[in-house]
Amino acid sequence: MTVLSNKRGVELDEPLPLDGQPGAPAVPEPAATARRSIGASVRAYVALTKPRVIELLLITTIPVMFLAQRGVPPLSTVLLTFSFGAMSAGAANAVNCYIDRDIDAKMRRTRRRPLARAQVTPARALVFGITLALVSTAGFFLAVNPLSAAGSLFAILFYVLVYSLLLKRRTSQNVVWGGIAGCMPVLIGWTAITGGLDWTPFVLFGVVFLWTPPHTWTLAMRYREDYAVAKVPMLPVVATERRVVTESLVYSYATVACSLALWPVAGMGPVYGAVAVVLGLVFLGEGHRLLKAVRAGVTGVHLRPMRFFHLSNVYLALLFTAVAVDPLLH
Repeated sequence: MTVLSNKRGVELDEPLPLDGQPGAPAVPEPAATARRSIGASVRAYVALTKPRVIELLLITTIPVMFLAQRGVPPLSTVLLTFSFGAMSAGAANAVNCYIDRDIDAKMRRTRRRPLARAQVTPARALVFGITLALVSTAGFFLAVNPLSAAGSLFAILFYVLVYSLLLKRRTSQNVVWGGIAGCMPVLIGWTAITGGLDWTPFVLFGVVFLWTPPHTWTLAMRYREDYAVAKVPMLPVVATERRVVTESLVYSYATVACSLALWPVAGMGPVYGAVAVVLGLVFLGEGHRLLKAVRAGVTGVHLRPMRFFHLSNVYLALLFTAVAVDPLLH
C-alpha cells in the first residue's frame, strides 16, 4: 500500500494502479520506442538536406537533359544524375546548416531545423554533409563522367566556402553571387548527356542566375525582421522597400530577356518561344504590381511580396518544362 495525499494534504490510503489496470500509466514498448527514435533521426537527417531546396535540382536538371539529347535522354543517365545531384545539393545544404546553426536558432523561418532544435549534433551534421559530398562526387565521376563530377564538387565548395562562409553575413549582394551554386545543376545536366559544354546551357545558367535575386529578395521582404535579428544583411534589411522592388524588377527584366535569348541560341521551336513570352509578361506584370504598390505608399505585408515569390517558382518550373517539351515536338 502506498500513502498518497489529496490537495488538502489529507493522506489517502490506496494502491497505485498496476500495468494493465484502469488508470495505469502507459509504458511504451522498447521496440516501439526504438522505431520512433530511428524514424525521428532519419527525418532529422533528411531535413538537413533541405528537400524543398533540392526541388530546384529537379526543375532545372532534367529538362536540360532533354534539350541536350534533343529528345528523351537515357533513363539510367537521368536517374544517376538526379540521384547524385540530390546528394550533392544535400551535402551543401547540410554543411550550410552546420555553419548557420547559430542564426537558424534566431529566425522564425529556420528555428525548426534539426540543429536549431538539437535533434542532431553539429559534429554529426558536418560528417553527414562531408560524406554526402564524397559519395556524390565519386558517383558522378564513376557512373556519369568526370566533367559532371567537377561541376558537382564546384557547386558544393562554392556554396559552402563562398556563399555560406564569405558572402552571407557580409554583403547584401550575398544571394546575387551566391546564386551561382544554384545554377550549376543546369551545366551538370548538360554535361551528363553531352560530356561537354556549349552556349546553350550557359544561357539557361544565366536565366537561373538572374532569376535568383528577385526570387530570394521577395522572400526576404516577408522575413525581414528575422534576418535583421540574425544580423544577416539581406538587401531588404539594409535598403528601402522601393529599392528592393526596383532592383528585383530590373533582374526580372534581365531574366525574361535571357530566357528569350535561348530561342535563337538553342534553335528552340515555337512552343518554347510562346511559353517564354507569355510567362515573361506575367512575371513582369507581377513585378510592376509590386512597384506600383510601393510607389503608392503600401508597405510591409500589405505589399504581398510572397505573391511574387510563389509566382517566380511557377515561372521557373513552367519555363523549364517548355525547355524539355519543345525538342520533343520538332
